[in-house]
Amino acid sequence: MREITADDLHDIARGAAILGTGGGGDPYIGRLLALSAVREHGPVPLVPLTEVPDDAVVLPVAMMGAPTVMVEKLPSAEQVGLAARTLAGYLGKELTHIACAEAGGVNSLIPVVAAAQLGLPLVDADGMGRAFPELQMVLPTLYGIRATPMSIADEKGNRGVLDTVDNRWAERLARSATIDMGCSAMISNYAMSGPQARESLVPGTLSLCAELGALVRAARSEHADPVARVVERLGGRRLFSGKVVDVARRTVTGFARGEARLSGMDGDTGAELVLRFQNEHLVAERDGVVEASVPDLICTVERETGEAVTTEGLRFGQRVTVIAAPADPRWHTPEGIALAGPRYFGYDIDPIGVAG
Repeated sequence: MREITADDLHDIARGAAILGTGGGGDPYIGRLLALSAVREHGPVPLVPLTEVPDDAVVLPVAMMGAPTVMVEKLPSAEQVGLAARTLAGYLGKELTHIACAEAGGVNSLIPVVAAAQLGLPLVDADGMGRAFPELQMVLPTLYGIRATPMSIADEKGNRGVLDTVDNRWAERLARSATIDMGCSAMISNYAMSGPQARESLVPGTLSLCAELGALVRAARSEHADPVARVVERLGGRRLFSGKVVDVARRTVTGFARGEARLSGMDGDTGAELVLRFQNEHLVAERDGVVEASVPDLICTVERETGEAVTTEGLRFGQRVTVIAAPADPRWHTPEGIALAGPRYFGYDIDPIGVAG
C-alpha cells in the first residue's frame, strides 16, 4: 500500500480489530470517521517506516479512555486534528508525519483522520504491534522516548498539554483528565524524530491490518475458514471455541475491566475458558490453567465469520473462537515484560508464550 483510500478502510478496520486483542475502541466508529475525512480531503499517503527521513517530526494520535464509553460518546473529527495541532503548537515545530500509537480498532483509524485533515503522510507502523490499556505501554518507552509533552482534547473544545517526569506519570495524569472529560479524549504524544521512529516503532502495521481484513473477506466469499487464515498469517494458534455464557464488565478508573466465561464447543466441549481483560484481553485460562497471557495477543473472533469481537461487544450467547498470536519480540525482553507482562496487571505468573 502506498496510500489509504476509502475502499481500503473496511479491510483496515477489520484487521485492526483483530490485532486490538479486544480493545483499541470500536472499529466501526473509527471507520466512519476515517471515511468522512478521506472523502472530504482525499487519500492519505502511506509511508513505509524505512522511508521516514531523519529530519521528520512524527506525532502519534490516539483516543484514550474506556471503550465502553466510546461506543456512546462519539468523538468529533475536529477533536482529532485539535490534539495534533495543539501539541505541534506547543513544541513550536512543523509536523511532517502522523503515526499510530497502537494497532487496534478505532486507534488504527483515528490517525487516518488526523493525516487527512492536516494533509500529512501517515507512517505504516505503530507503537505496539497490538493494543495495550495504558499510555506508557509502547515500545518507544523501552527506547527512552518521552510520552510528554502530550496534548489532550475533548469534544467540547477543552484542551491541554501535560509535561511529566516520566511516562508512568503521563498515564496517571492523562487518565485523570480523561475521566473528567467523560472517560474518553483525544491525545497526541511521543513526538519523535525520524531515527527514533525507525528504531522504536513496529513496521508495516497498517498494511498488516489491511491484509488481515482482506484475508477474512476473501475466505468468507470462498466459503473457507477465515479464522484458520488469520491464525496462519499471524503465526498463532487456536485456543478455544465456545459460547459466551457470562460476562462481568464494569467501567472503573477509566478502563473497561472484567471477565468473560466461555463454554466449549466442538473439540472443546466440556471445557471452560475464562478471559480476563482491562480494555484488552490479558489472560486466558482453560479449566483454571493459564493458556495464554500478555504480552502476546489474545483475540476473540466470531466463530463463523472471523470478525473480531471487542471486550465491550462480548454478549451472552455469542459463538466465538479465541486465538493467540506472538507479540513483537521486544515485548519478551525483561524490560518489555516488566512494562506489560502479567505481573504488571496483578497476575502472579510468568508470561505464557505462543507456540505457533
